[in-house]
Amino acid sequence: MKYKQMKYLRLRMGRQGQFFQKSFDENFIGVSYDLDFDISKDLTDNWREFNSKYVDVLTKKNPEKSRVGAGLNCGVIWTLSKGIKQGAVILCPDLDGNFHPCKVISDYCYEKADDPYHRRKVEWFKNPILKEDMSKILISSMTAQNTLIDISKHANEIESLLNEDLNKLSSNDPTVEDPSEFALEKHLEDFLIKNWKSTSLGKKYDVYEEDGELVGQQYPSDTGPIDILAISKDKKTLLVVELKKGRVSDNVVGQIQRYMGFVKSELAEKNQDVKGVIIGHDDDVRIHRALSVANNIEFYKYKVNFKLFK
Repeated sequence: MKYKQMKYLRLRMGRQGQFFQKSFDENFIGVSYDLDFDISKDLTDNWREFNSKYVDVLTKKNPEKSRVGAGLNCGVIWTLSKGIKQGAVILCPDLDGNFHPCKVISDYCYEKADDPYHRRKVEWFKNPILKEDMSKILISSMTAQNTLIDISKHANEIESLLNEDLNKLSSNDPTVEDPSEFALEKHLEDFLIKNWKSTSLGKKYDVYEEDGELVGQQYPSDTGPIDILAISKDKKTLLVVELKKGRVSDNVVGQIQRYMGFVKSELAEKNQDVKGVIIGHDDDVRIHRALSVANNIEFYKYKVNFKLFK
């Protein structure tokens, strides 16, 4: 069976994987987040419509929860219930840190009075992916604290661990000008998250957390996942960080503006500003021109220092 062009996702079943064994034994994956009723009538094709209704439901049930946290919870519920197609491959960690792949074989179903409530039936693969067989880069991504994350950028390694043929690293995005830069910056995001506090941005901002869990990496929006969502230490500013990934300057500027518009309208509290940062290996005239009239977006250049030691 081939998984080429398949999206791979990692789902953590409850805190510290508390629901994993149950889901494994009963052949399902699922989430709850206090929505203990059937949501099938509201699972529209547009997840923003779902969020616009249920973000308020969650914040009313949990007044201490921010709109950022409620939005993330709703996004996970919708993605698992509607956004994931049958045949998709999901990897779930067990209590030992190994990852069990499964294939989704049903549409959404609600399990009344049996947490987690919102479920999809699955078929588990015969063998788990052992953590000692994974690269450090893959482990870093797989152990991110978010409940549900897209790990498709590691498709080559995942497929090899699933005993599938490796594909060449490539991008089918027509806006990518520099494939080598695209490949490098696929891993820059994980590096930034792990070393955030030692960066200049880390002096003023924190990667967004909710209930002690880091949720600001690959935060979902209605135009795609935000690379990094951060918040200033005084809680007055939300920061959208977008990696250029070798793309045409006009495209990346337009993309971050769309993300910032989403954050402003859907996540920011009344007293919060929204700013943006683009990070890339090289700048050019086009990005300088575009940002000269966008006072709330800055450009940061990174450098790679590669050395060999005997």
